[in-house]
Amino acid sequence: MRKKLVLWTLFFTLVSTVYAQDSYSLTIMHTNDVHAQHEPNADGNGGAALQATVVAEIRAEAENSLLLDAGDRFTGSIFHTFYRGQDTAQIMNLLGYDAMLTGSYEYTHGAQVLAEFVDALEFPMVVANVDFSGAPELNGKIPPYVIIERGGEQIGILGITQADSRVRPVPGVVFDSDYVGIAQAVIDELTAQGVNKIILLSHLGYFADLELAPQLRGVDVIVGSDTNTLLSNTLPDAEGPYPAVTQNADGDTALVVQAYFRLQVMGRLDVEFDANGVVTAWRGDDIALTADITPDADMAELVAQLREPIGDFLSQPVGETTLFLEGAREVCRFEECAMGNLIADAMRIYTGVQIAFQNGGGIRASIEAGEITVQEVLDVLPFSNTITTFELSGADIVTALENGVSRVDATDGTGRFLQVSGLRYEYDGSQPAGQRITNVEVMDDSGNYDVLDPDEVYTIATNDFLYAGGDDYTVFAENSRSGVDFGVTLDEVVREYISTHTPLTLANEGRITRVDR
Repeated sequence: MRKKLVLWTLFFTLVSTVYAQDSYSLTIMHTNDVHAQHEPNADGNGGAALQATVVAEIRAEAENSLLLDAGDRFTGSIFHTFYRGQDTAQIMNLLGYDAMLTGSYEYTHGAQVLAEFVDALEFPMVVANVDFSGAPELNGKIPPYVIIERGGEQIGILGITQADSRVRPVPGVVFDSDYVGIAQAVIDELTAQGVNKIILLSHLGYFADLELAPQLRGVDVIVGSDTNTLLSNTLPDAEGPYPAVTQNADGDTALVVQAYFRLQVMGRLDVEFDANGVVTAWRGDDIALTADITPDADMAELVAQLREPIGDFLSQPVGETTLFLEGAREVCRFEECAMGNLIADAMRIYTGVQIAFQNGGGIRASIEAGEITVQEVLDVLPFSNTITTFELSGADIVTALENGVSRVDATDGTGRFLQVSGLRYEYDGSQPAGQRITNVEVMDDSGNYDVLDPDEVYTIATNDFLYAGGDDYTVFAENSRSGVDFGVTLDEVVREYISTHTPLTLANEGRITRVDR
């Protein structure tokens, strides 16, 4: 890695000589979709201590540098479940981040937890298309942009985040989907202040960023997130070169970057600007955080300190399973899976409703046969969703199931795919979306199944994300009746179910059948 840093330094020394005093060089280090993955994986790759080493080396040789994050730091690991973002704040502060964006998951736990996270940060969080004025805890805490000075030059950094069903609703917080209009207004404001180097932090996804850049005047770099996209000129399995090169609405170069996810890589983009703030040269790549990098001692110590108090809690056994509980993304987002059955059964039995729904995208791990610990359950369900019960007509249940299978052939999986309890359904994937459900049956008190009645009202349980309309389940948000938030988290209910029914003997039961295969 040090050899690569030396080559990049020589490259930009030559470029700077050509442009002399009319040029400005900036090194942008960036991360996204980290999801509280502070520790290395099983192969020793990734994690905050390896990142800290790379950051320190780059800062030591870069003339001007920034460290930025494009959001989704929350959820996804035991650390976040235990600390609710305070772990991430400590780690990002020690790394010396300069700015970050709110992704989708930063809203998972509501306004108060996000406000406490912002208060703990020693650098600004930005987002331009979110109105916090109705949430007193957040009002005035997260600006649309920040101006940072490096080497006598001002760099404007603004943020745009998702405004769709993937963002958990927070009372008083309003999202605006006019991404182009809002971003352009902020860029124009920065330009009016004499700032001509503009970085947009985006949580819209890689392909959306490629569409956004040509519509904006004055944008130079988009640091993206959400789609977990690996861009690289050297690493295997990259989805494209690093950076993606396009043009902004002025016809000037605009660069788009993203750095995979879960802190397996960190992006480094070296950019040269002319006197007018136009990008004239660039070089960079996503840098793999591999086990051969010496971990930073201070960061390793902080991660160890954060890990220590949660060890006893995580290792507690809650029960056991005689069978492997399949929870892989490649299965639960496409077909019935044992983990989906477990979660949906736990919700249905705990609440006493007739039917329970769990989105496949909310299932994040499998559990091997044998003893089950708290940590394993939290690995499966890291989002701290609560359970909501409500009433829904049979016709609306079919609408929900249609939404669940509407993207079943998407190559990257579809988080909206429904795992179920108290119900079984069949669908024909060869038919157009919205016309795929061919049969739905509801389980009665004796365990037998009867055909669903479109006019009957059924009692339902699901997680609060789906109930609020997440994953495009507007039918839940708009057509449900008598909604009750139980205030208990889904992982707690699943742990209680495991403890009560141990040893588990769950297997697939034909709850979901695709008839065209």
